[in-house]
Amino acid sequence: MKGTGIMLPRATVGVSRWRRFRAAVDWPLIVAVVAICAIGLLNLYSATRGPRNHGKFDKQVEWMVLGAIAFTIATIVDYRALVRLAWVGLGVAITALVLVRLLGANAQGSHRWFDLAGAHLQPSEFAKLMVILTLARMFHDQETGRYSELALFGRLAILGIPMALIAIQPDLGTAVLLSLVVLTVGFLAMRAVWPMVCVTVAGLFAIPVLWETMHDYQKNRILAFIDPSVDPTGNGWHTRQSIFAVGSGKIFGKGFGEGTQNHYNFLPEHWTDFPFSVWGEEWGFVGSVFLLALFGFLLVWIINVALSARDRMGAVICVGVGAMTFWHVVVNVAMVLGLAPVVGVTLPFVSYGGSSLMTFFIAMGLVSNVSLRKHGY
Repeated sequence: MKGTGIMLPRATVGVSRWRRFRAAVDWPLIVAVVAICAIGLLNLYSATRGPRNHGKFDKQVEWMVLGAIAFTIATIVDYRALVRLAWVGLGVAITALVLVRLLGANAQGSHRWFDLAGAHLQPSEFAKLMVILTLARMFHDQETGRYSELALFGRLAILGIPMALIAIQPDLGTAVLLSLVVLTVGFLAMRAVWPMVCVTVAGLFAIPVLWETMHDYQKNRILAFIDPSVDPTGNGWHTRQSIFAVGSGKIFGKGFGEGTQNHYNFLPEHWTDFPFSVWGEEWGFVGSVFLLALFGFLLVWIINVALSARDRMGAVICVGVGAMTFWHVVVNVAMVLGLAPVVGVTLPFVSYGGSSLMTFFIAMGLVSNVSLRKHGY
């Protein structure tokens, strides 16, 4: 040992470092993510039984394995190095959003995905991560005196570019969710809240203009949300069937694999947009509360990591990931319960889909990264 004249064997030093590293790993975060993923796979297995949806479960398992690898990489690579490249990453994300609009697959008039070797890659999902890293870079630079609070507000306006590109795909749900993430981080991280209040008020006044630019099917979805009975077999179908599914689960649910709304296909897209309906029908109120409690624990833990971060950029990353997770859960569950219009917002780690799953695995890896670095790694 240094200072005593005693030299420990190299193997002993290696074991000691490994024990320190193992103790520094954020196990509560990992356990919460694994628990939600397990529920997601159980739910997906029930939702996709049958020859018509054969292969979705296996594909999701493959994506989860890749996601675990991405989580590990996102934990190991120093988040400060990633933040330094945030503007470059945002530029790549904006370029990808332009290219997907020009060259992406056309699905019912929307250009949201690249078809690569049979996989559908959605640039808007990864753009969320780049926006969060860019926010961390902005607030770090502002804290170190590189520019004033007003200049920071001006740079925040740049984030409107990816939001606009996502909105014209069209994917209004993701664009609104991304704006909610930016607003949440802005309100929590800025020293003065008046700039964010001005942005919020301006956004509210812009709603009539936004309405006039929306596609007819988007307007119809909002009108169906206000009154599903207006078009019960069309735009109101998803909401009505989802409410029936959740309500029929009652207290303890119908049991695994026994959901009638699910297996008789009354509920459309129940493995992507409406997995919570499947879970609520089969596991009831108790199961639904349990799943939401897991998300609640995950969110509280992310905020705990933010409060103990060694620097502001780490704290902003955690707040951004927490905001993204919170709004995904709130909007998806509200949509399922008829409290929000039907939009393409996934339930983290539960909805089927590779791009969303990989995005959340990387996001949680960034939180794990911040947690690890507070121990001096």
